[in-house]
Amino acid sequence: MSLLDSIGGLLQQYAANAAAPSGDVAGHYAQVAQAAPQSSVIAGLTEALGSGGAGGFAQMAGQLFNNSGNAQQANMLNSLLATAGPAVLSQFLGANAGSTLSSLLGGGQTQLTPAQASSVPADEVSALAQHVHNAAPNVVDKISEIYAAHPQVVQTLGAAAMAMALRKIAAAHS
Repeated sequence: MSLLDSIGGLLQQYAANAAAPSGDVAGHYAQVAQAAPQSSVIAGLTEALGSGGAGGFAQMAGQLFNNSGNAQQANMLNSLLATAGPAVLSQFLGANAGSTLSSLLGGGQTQLTPAQASSVPADEVSALAQHVHNAAPNVVDKISEIYAAHPQVVQTLGAAAMAMALRKIAAAHS
């Protein structure tokens, strides 16, 4: 069964409306995330996460982090750290001395384990996400790649973010 056979009508509703169709947006997102190609889901999620600029991305990154399991948290933080690079990370850590991230990364460590990641407060992740986004806006793509495979976590962002992602996916397949 092709994408359009299984969810074509649903995508048409999102493509045709500026507002989300009535109904279960979270259910629609889960259905589309399972059936659509991974690249389409990533593009939709990138649209939603990047829609508010650095501040919006930072807030949503913190929310995703807070609602993720330890392995996803580590994956997100390690992606942020890798995207930041040494200079941007050093600047962030210098401005946030005494933070949990600063103490974990103080010895030159550049990767965090799931156990370490789980000890980092979501507000520090938001601050890091904003700092990294300011230096490398493509970080939105990297975080979208991580969460495209986890629609249950994306659902915690709310109906507006999911509807935005669905509209982007619908536009790619109309």
